[in-house]
Amino acid sequence: MNAATAEASPSRLIDARIEELGDWRGETLARVRALIRQADPEVVEEWKWRGVPVWSHAGIICTGETYKAVVKLTFAKGASLADPSGLFNSSLDGNTRRAVDIREGDEIDEAALKDLIRAAVALNLSAQAKRKRG
Repeated sequence: MNAATAEASPSRLIDARIEELGDWRGETLARVRALIRQADPEVVEEWKWRGVPVWSHAGIICTGETYKAVVKLTFAKGASLADPSGLFNSSLDGNTRRAVDIREGDEIDEAALKDLIRAAVALNLSAQAKRKRG
């Protein structure tokens, strides 16, 4: 891998976004990124749609958008996931996605978020297995 390719890797672009934010949003994005990696050590980091961090494993798990007032984790198949801790607090009316909006000062329920990540991975893997059988 040459220096230019390494420089533009998705993980480095996410690092740069965290640093560029330089406030609570960067800290929050870094924290949820660490939790995602802990929940799924095989997660793949991607950079899509002109600057959105994306975490995937057999399909998209979630995205990590940053806005002025929230860090939004949008789960691609969130409507199909059990959410016993009630983390989903945004995009609740859609048939597919669900999101977790984290505002400045919010506490992150780390165990519940990791459970949600693992559930999203399991759903992606089961869909992938069905496609291979079909």
